[in-house]
Amino acid sequence: MSNSNKNSLSRDMGLLGLAATGICSMLGAAINVIPFMIQRSVPGIGPYVLPAFLFAAIPAIFAALAYAILASAMPRAGGSYIYASRAINPYLGFVASFSQWFGLSIAIGVVSYVIVPFLRDVVAAIGWQATADLLNTGTVRLLLSLAFLWIFVLINLRGIQLYEKTLIPLMFVMFALGAVVIVAGLLFNQQDFAVALTARGEPVVAQAAETPFKFDLFLAAAAVLFASFIGFDSIAQAGGEAKNPAKSLPLAIGIAILTVGTFYFLFTASIYHVVPWQYIAEKAQTMDLTAPGLLGHVLPVGWTVAIVLGAAIALINDLPAMLLAVSRLMFAWAEDGIFPKGIAKIHPNWRTPHVAIIASGMMASVGILGSHLAGDFFLGVDLLVISMLVNFMMMCISVLMLPRRNPELAKQTRVISSRAGQRLIAIAGIAMLSVFLIVHIRKDLSADVAAWYFRSTPVWLLVMAMGSVIYIRELSKLKNKGVDVKGIFSKLPPE
Repeated sequence: MSNSNKNSLSRDMGLLGLAATGICSMLGAAINVIPFMIQRSVPGIGPYVLPAFLFAAIPAIFAALAYAILASAMPRAGGSYIYASRAINPYLGFVASFSQWFGLSIAIGVVSYVIVPFLRDVVAAIGWQATADLLNTGTVRLLLSLAFLWIFVLINLRGIQLYEKTLIPLMFVMFALGAVVIVAGLLFNQQDFAVALTARGEPVVAQAAETPFKFDLFLAAAAVLFASFIGFDSIAQAGGEAKNPAKSLPLAIGIAILTVGTFYFLFTASIYHVVPWQYIAEKAQTMDLTAPGLLGHVLPVGWTVAIVLGAAIALINDLPAMLLAVSRLMFAWAEDGIFPKGIAKIHPNWRTPHVAIIASGMMASVGILGSHLAGDFFLGVDLLVISMLVNFMMMCISVLMLPRRNPELAKQTRVISSRAGQRLIAIAGIAMLSVFLIVHIRKDLSADVAAWYFRSTPVWLLVMAMGSVIYIRELSKLKNKGVDVKGIFSKLPPE
């Protein structure tokens, strides 16, 4: 039932809408690119991509369980910020969620910017070359990217019901078109692929000798593939608008992880069933590979177009879900008084944090402009990965700390109420996420780049420093006004 108070968010989002928020935040272009280009980013991984993906799922599951535990006890907007600020301390809660917000906002801009090339490939495959050429021009790409972004800003502004009516049907279309890849994996095999290559006059790649398993490469690949699971946390940010939140938030997180993990694995396995990993590894060194490009050797043009269109819809789906997540973080900060109070305003008719949504759209527009001017977007992706690894670690630490720092809130936990079970999940999550974070940072710092600001680690530290300055300034204002700061962070924000 919706809240009657027009000055509060309305609890109108059902289980399907929550699950769709997480699923659509997780499934984007990565599924069509990362499992294949990983042969370039982690040379030598060879036939071990699928095992590395399964290994990457383990810390993601621990992080998801931590989110589910905390969401059942603290169902409020801006979930990850609320959890850490009430369980650890407000400073760490803010700066960790600030870097998350920054990374996600830039990622929204990146996603908006890469939608257009996917649409270009769709119209090119249909045969509309003039339109494809037009979409390839810089100005048109920039304007269309901004248009896509602000259409979904408007949808988010108009309320949860329109949001769900937009997101849920697109999610089902995305799965239907993506299923073409899985079916192709059943219908075709590597012999069919070899025949197709011969028909095109391409040499068949020779089978390589058995590739030895190397744990360091395996771990590096798993750290890259871990990025596939980033996004389910968007569900927690919608904690202030979920129906029956103590039950629906944890359940939606579980549905999102299980659905996306299964779909991603079947999708990747289908490609590698048809296309030899030796071919992918060789071609990845000299060209960018995608699922449609690889399966296009054996599929009719129409089905290839369907796969590309599915990838484009997956990207489009990212936008409303991620906008919801970042805007609710800003809303939660402002509610607590550690961000300008005006950000917490709620539209009297639409019952959405409209100022926070518009501010998030403006930040994402900066991400679009940055991608356009730089001609690259991988820094934004790396920044998001490091931000989310730290954020997930904070959630695991929050599970450990909540009973000690806030026992009354800890009593509200409805998921894995056994304290021993909670500790096991938290400690295992912290250990595995720490390893992934170290691997990611080491890879980032050892990369050959033109300048320091092309590395995600120092940029992330700079963002954390910016968040610290904002926190110290706003907290000082609260204390100067005589506000009971300790009282604010000892309880949940009002509904």
